[in-house]
Amino acid sequence: MIPKLSTVVIENLTPLVDGGRHPLKRIVGDDLVVEADVFKDGHDLVSALLKWRKQGDVAWNETPMTPLVNDRWHAVCSLFENTTYEYTIEAWGDPFRSWQQEFRKKFEAGVTPLTSETLEGAAIVRAAAQRALLPADKRRLEEIAALIETSEPAQVDATAHWSELEALMIAWADRTFSTEYLPYPQVIVDRERAGFAAWYEFFPRSAEGFPDKGSTFRSCLGRVDDAKAMGFDVVYFPPIHPIGTTHRKGKNNSVICEPDDPGVPYAIGNRHQKCPNGGGHRDVAPELGTLKDFDWLVAQIHQRGMEVALDFALNCSPDHPWVHDHPEWFFKRPDGTMKYAENPPKKYEDVYPLDYQNPNWRELWEELTQVILFWCGHGVKIFRVDNPHTKPVAFWQYLIGKVRATHPDAIFLSEAFTRPKMMKALAKSGFTQSYTYFTWRGNKYELSEYFTELTQTAMAEYFRGNLFTNTPDILPYFLQQGGRPAFMIRAALAATLSPLYGVYSGFELCENAAVPGKEEYLDSEKYQFKGRDWNAPGNIKEFLTRLNRIRRENRALQEYANLRFFHAENDNVLFYGKMTESRDNIILVVVNLDPWNRQDAYIQVPVEAFGWMETDTYQVHDLLWDERYLWHGGRNFVALDPHAKPVHILRVRRWMSREQDFDYYF
Repeated sequence: MIPKLSTVVIENLTPLVDGGRHPLKRIVGDDLVVEADVFKDGHDLVSALLKWRKQGDVAWNETPMTPLVNDRWHAVCSLFENTTYEYTIEAWGDPFRSWQQEFRKKFEAGVTPLTSETLEGAAIVRAAAQRALLPADKRRLEEIAALIETSEPAQVDATAHWSELEALMIAWADRTFSTEYLPYPQVIVDRERAGFAAWYEFFPRSAEGFPDKGSTFRSCLGRVDDAKAMGFDVVYFPPIHPIGTTHRKGKNNSVICEPDDPGVPYAIGNRHQKCPNGGGHRDVAPELGTLKDFDWLVAQIHQRGMEVALDFALNCSPDHPWVHDHPEWFFKRPDGTMKYAENPPKKYEDVYPLDYQNPNWRELWEELTQVILFWCGHGVKIFRVDNPHTKPVAFWQYLIGKVRATHPDAIFLSEAFTRPKMMKALAKSGFTQSYTYFTWRGNKYELSEYFTELTQTAMAEYFRGNLFTNTPDILPYFLQQGGRPAFMIRAALAATLSPLYGVYSGFELCENAAVPGKEEYLDSEKYQFKGRDWNAPGNIKEFLTRLNRIRRENRALQEYANLRFFHAENDNVLFYGKMTESRDNIILVVVNLDPWNRQDAYIQVPVEAFGWMETDTYQVHDLLWDERYLWHGGRNFVALDPHAKPVHILRVRRWMSREQDFDYYF
């Protein structure tokens, strides 16, 4: 087959991830803004189309591109379905636009006669009529060709620029020698919850807060309803599978396990007689209930407008059925025994890691994919993946791709606190969301630099940061040392820097008892039942409720790449904002990063970015504390007491006059 002649150069297309090797990410309803350099030899004018379609479709959607400057072209399309799209640019030398331009130049210059040019234009339009497949368009193009052919130059010039004719000529252009950008880049369009959600993590076995006995699926609704009342919409469970007994760990990771110690949920697998599917990753721990009980809980959570996220931890206890049935899937020591997991100086004698490159790796990869599909069948479409950076990137491309083929609404959160390039590679491989370094970014410089990278560089095209304030594994020093104000500060940062954030239960109670010198919880509930008073004095449940309500009521906080940092004349005060493209929702956030001391600052409000004058007056409404102020110009004063109001979340509105409503949007 003779390749199609390429007559136009198309290059520097944006956006692309690694030259198109990996898909972009968008949310249903988002626009895709595409630009590229498009040009050809000679003096002919070029026309270009942006084309997009669902992967697997034959027909393209098309929209004309607009020339900017210096051969740069621009177009926008909207993506309305939760699926994978592909997009491209098609361009060609355009005889009609070239004639249109040439005729006007000659006409305005007084060149006569223009008989040949007139006949040339009529022929170009008549050729389009021959290509037209719609009878009405064919007739209209024939009529216009005849009109051009018999008109004086002034009428020809006017007719050539009719918008009707221009639209018809684009619709039925001669694209015989057009050029397409290849290969077609892709964009994954996820559902709304993939881009905007508040996660609440709790262990079902500690749902009721008993220190000496576990709860069940049927007794989790109190915790679910509390999370719902605080405004969370994703309930995330650590592993709910059977827990092994061999080398079971005791309290505080002790190698000595007492008879009443429940074990670590991440040591998955136990051939319990009450497990209908062998006691592995497709079963639930009998002490929590049955699969029927789990289905009931999922249905109850769905009825409340919430979803369940499950931990996908690829760990196997020595009692896991795979250890017996597929020993080749595991690492072996030279003496033939299986190798348990280690993260020196930590040892996990109760966990065997899987070998993803064993001789039967295909069988293993498929089995793990079927585990995800099994839980999808039980109403779970969100998965937090434990330590994905210790597995091959190719494995995740395989698993996530296969799951999304039948469940495009599936969401995968990468829990990889590791090297930056590996975190990025995992996001490119298909993970919908990613944990971040937010947990360890505390001062003004660290926060502004890191979140500028996340939201204002190419990372924003594929990496969605989900900001967790704490996890069962991580109790940051800031929370250990800063008391209740520290919890409020970190919650406000997480909830407003990204549309995706989460907390691990106990955060709302400001729990901060740590193993001395470590970022770990003392008496961690990974190893024991956790006793709690869910309404203990000093909790910040009301504060979290307000944060989540503010997020739901302000579209600017539901977007990711609109974050901007502004100047505050105090290194302990962080000042940033978000606004919608139409500027109808403008949010400014001012945070005291010092949990012990009051901090004051003059801040520079970017009034010019709002389209206002420096002399304008505007209202700022503190949504956290329901207070209103009139500010003037850019430079304004703030005071933040960490023990009273450590954060301001300000909705900004133009104030036109005293007679007009303060709530008037500019």
